[in-house]
Amino acid sequence: MKVTAPKPFFFEGGQRAVLMLHGFTGSSADVRMLGRFLQKEGYTCMGPIYRGHAVPPEELLQYGPKDWWEDVLDAYQTLVDKGHEEIVVCGLSLGGVMSLRLAEEKDVKAVIPMCAPTGIDAEDRLYKGVQAYAREYKGREEKSPEQIEQEMAEFKPMPTLKDLRAFVRDTASKLEDIFVPTLVVQGAKDNMIDPESANQIYEAVNTFQKELLIYENSGHVITLDKEKEKLHQDVLDFLETLDWSV
Repeated sequence: MKVTAPKPFFFEGGQRAVLMLHGFTGSSADVRMLGRFLQKEGYTCMGPIYRGHAVPPEELLQYGPKDWWEDVLDAYQTLVDKGHEEIVVCGLSLGGVMSLRLAEEKDVKAVIPMCAPTGIDAEDRLYKGVQAYAREYKGREEKSPEQIEQEMAEFKPMPTLKDLRAFVRDTASKLEDIFVPTLVVQGAKDNMIDPESANQIYEAVNTFQKELLIYENSGHVITLDKEKEKLHQDVLDFLETLDWSV
């Protein structure tokens, strides 16, 4: 069976732009519904896919945070080249970390990190998550259990995870360099990262316009969870508070 891979998206709305970033082992599908919702409200939304994602998991190991950061910068520049002068960046998990880094280093209108870690202390948990992702992908390819086990024995993502931990730590160490409006989103039932990260981000960013929203019935992939419609509206409400020039 051929696995149909998600595609990057560019949903054209108005001059107000939102760059939407997915998580580690995720894809643009994680933020697509939110993008469609915002497009209907007049926002242009772009969702890239990082190299090595939404493809066979072995390809993930060929890349690392440095490559994915380049992909984010390319997407940001694409929006600039299309004439968007005011860009909000919104990201889930690793995408949330990327969104914070973009706010630290580039000119953005606002930042919305969702379930973003400030540290990855349990590399074992991350390792198990990548293993589960690889096993699930191979299952969708309808490979035999024997073939899956054979391939999984050779699937060892540890160097990538080590680089990922360093990227997250480095980004978290510069949160005080963020001066733009910030909406921090966190699922209370998140079992992938420590929900306390949301408080750390909220306290560290250097802006007067900031808000922390906790969703009591949502887990890590909050954009696809039970409270996604509330999240959609809350993100829109936040965007509408910004001092847009268009």
